[in-house]
Amino acid sequence: MSGPLPEAVTAPPAQRPRRRRTASRAVTRTEELRLQIADDIVRGRIPPGTALEEMEVAKRYGVSRTPVREVIRDLAASGLVETRPHRSALVAKPSLDRLRGMFDVMAELEALCAGLCAVHMTKAERGQLEAIHAELADLTRRGDEANYTFLNDRFHTFLYGGAHNAYLAEITLATRARLQPFRRAQFRNLGRLALSYAEHDTVVQAILRGDKAEAASAMRSHILTVEVAYERYAEGV
Repeated sequence: MSGPLPEAVTAPPAQRPRRRRTASRAVTRTEELRLQIADDIVRGRIPPGTALEEMEVAKRYGVSRTPVREVIRDLAASGLVETRPHRSALVAKPSLDRLRGMFDVMAELEALCAGLCAVHMTKAERGQLEAIHAELADLTRRGDEANYTFLNDRFHTFLYGGAHNAYLAEITLATRARLQPFRRAQFRNLGRLALSYAEHDTVVQAILRGDKAEAASAMRSHILTVEVAYERYAEGV
């Protein structure tokens, strides 16, 4: 059932506190908007069936219609929004059972990537992995959620490439695109940045040791922990 967009719970842009930026990643207004709308959907603030009228969304989030169109396309790719020809898009949040199934598949795909990284990563790639991991450590110390979120995506994507299996990278990226808003929601939980980094560290150290089984196991646990963190976040725990 469609209906008007609920009152936005986020403050207008001028009232939101500035986030600390790093040289590693500048967070664009479109990306911030994507996170804000996805956040409102996964928390149930914009319920399934709500019509996303571009003008109304733009007004409530204090932006122009251009980024709204782009964000709606991106959210449709993740399954959060259903687009309709010549009509407003609708919020279409997946069921919890479907999300759990998607996370189970994601855990196995990323575990396979991590295990193959332990075997196939070159010396240069291992050095790059350590550099990304070190930058994530710095963002964790600063509590920089926004930039950690985007560098976290880079970390995982780097592992897909490090597996040296193009087909595996392709299907893993496609699955991640569907889960992205739910994975990012985890970072709204208090202390989740530090936990995420610690879980990454276990994966990274196993890869650097060349321990295929441990790298796969650590990554599988990490993704399933992300699922639990998302569910707690969505339920307001």
